[in-house]
Order: sequence, then structure tokens, then C-alpha cells
Amino acid sequence: MSLLEGLRFSQGSSPVHDLDPRVKFFMTAVIFTAAVMFMELIPLLVILLVQVPIVALGRIGREWAKTLKGGLFLAVIIFATNLLSFYFFRGRHLNSEMVEFALTLTVRFIVLITSFSIFFLTTSPDKLSLALDKARIPYEFNFAFITAIRFVPVIADEAQSIMDAQRSRGLELDEGGFLSRIRKYIPILLPLIINSIRRSLELAEAMESRAFGASRRRTNLYELRMSWRDFGVLAASTVALAASIYIRFFTPGLGPIFPSFSII
Repeated sequence: MSLLEGLRFSQGSSPVHDLDPRVKFFMTAVIFTAAVMFMELIPLLVILLVQVPIVALGRIGREWAKTLKGGLFLAVIIFATNLLSFYFFRGRHLNSEMVEFALTLTVRFIVLITSFSIFFLTTSPDKLSLALDKARIPYEFNFAFITAIRFVPVIADEAQSIMDAQRSRGLELDEGGFLSRIRKYIPILLPLIINSIRRSLELAEAMESRAFGASRRRTNLYELRMSWRDFGVLAASTVALAASIYIRFFTPGLGPIFPSFSII
């Protein structure tokens, strides 16, 4: 559940929290684009390390570390799956390039989840809703997206509470084989789904009682205004994107960094 902590807004006052959500989204998109463009391990490690000063400025190190910890399990699965695929579909043979490529895909996955974690940890749903409204997104889609963001951490907490309650009743979730563990999660999924349906019905009744959708012309109490810091981050992100494109397409690629070896 720690991976879902990266979608929970962390209240705070920092230079990153105070940035315009549109600027933060563009910065996140730049990191995402750079991570997708490169297929070498060193550039991806550099992109991952670039996020560390941003995390330090945002004072979200503990929450970011939880996201990183939660993503490690999936990262191990990605690494192992790629290695097994290379081994069985390439003549039962592994070499250093295959291992490095599998590690590259794993680091790329970590970069992607941690970059979006920074965005959601430092952007309040209210400001994000204002940004989507400024982008002319229909309010129905806007409301659905913001509601999903608000409820994902709530459902994660509820799932953890249900797991603790079932453990107190003697359910051993960490014992048995793979299929046995999957079957043991049924007593957790059923009450979680029922509670989610009940919550959605309560939300629908609350929306109906407040005449949701009765007026097409909506007004906001607050307005988004970009400051000099926002323009500076926007310019730096644009330069970083241009530099990434230039390095990717107009400079010679890096060779393998692992020493050559072969496993048969």
C-alpha cells in the first residue's frame, strides 16, 4: 500500500508546493519524456538523481521514500520477468547486455512512478482542479478525476485496516503458496468492494442533494496566477527538454557499462 501513498497530497509550505500546478505538470512531463526517450542506464540514473533536489526542496523525503519502497516490489518483478524472457526466448542464453537492458527498464519504471509521486505529493486536489478547469476540461471529467485522486489513499487506508482486522482473526496472509495467498485476499477484497460501492452511493446522494450539474456557469473562489518562480521553472524545464532531445538524437549513444560476461 505504500506505493499508493505517492498519490496522497502532503500538506506543507515549500517552494515546490507553491509552484503553479500547470508548471509542475509540465516539469513532470519533461521528466517522463526524458525517461521514455533514453534506453541507456546512465541517463536514467541521472534523471532519477535529478529528482532528489526537488524532493529536498519540497520536504517530502519520507513520503517519496515510501513510494520508492512500494515500487521496489514491482521493479523486482519487471527485472526478473525481463531476465526470464531473455533467457527462455533467446536460446537459454544470457549476457551482460541483456542484464543491463533489464536493469534499464527497471530504473525507467522507478523514474516514472517517483516523478508522478512528486507531482501528486505537492499538488493539492483543489489547485489541480483549478488547473484542469483553466485547461477547458469539462467539469464532469474534472470532478471524476479529482474524486478518484482523493479516494485512492482513502481506499488504501481502508484496505490496510481490513487486512489488520483479518489478521487479528487469524488470517495468515504471508504464508502458503502463490495461489493460496491470492485466495486469502478474497476476505479483504469483498468488504473493500462493498465499502467502495456504499461510499459511491453516498457520494451520489450528496451530489444530487447539492444540485450537481444544475448550473453550467461555474465560478471559483480562487484563481491561479503564475509568479516569477513559476516562469523560471518553466524556462528551466524547457531547456532540460531541449537538452534531452539534443543528447538523445544528436550525440553518440553510450556503450554498455557492465563488463562483458555470458551465461549459458
